[in-house]
Amino acid sequence: MDQRDEQYLRRAIALAAAAPAAGGRPFGSLLVGPDGAILAEDHNTVPADGDITAHPELKLARWAARELDASTVAGTTMYTSCEPCPMCSYAIDRSGLGRVVFALSGDQFEALSGVADPKRVPREGPALFDEARAPIDAFFS
Repeated sequence: MDQRDEQYLRRAIALAAAAPAAGGRPFGSLLVGPDGAILAEDHNTVPADGDITAHPELKLARWAARELDASTVAGTTMYTSCEPCPMCSYAIDRSGLGRVVFALSGDQFEALSGVADPKRVPREGPALFDEARAPIDAFFS
């Protein structure tokens, strides 16, 4: 991590600090392209949007995958005020972003806020393999 990373992290923290005044929770993120330009930034809008997925990391990963070409995405860094949750981490991985830099770890956030990751919903499966594989086979064949 260098001074430039710290500069962008400070911007993510400023976005997080401003989020509650806009009806959000205190999380902020930005995307910095390969040339060092800020491409997009956002904050948490879960309460304002009534959308449990309105995390800035998820919104920006989706934006990058939709709006940027693959080589630009691969050279882009996400700076975020807090370590991305598992939902956002998966979207970031799928988007192809090149790097993520965060200020607070998930453990530090939990210690400061008392908010833990939600309990996992029980899952059952796999089941009906032959039936379930048919659309997969048809698509990827």
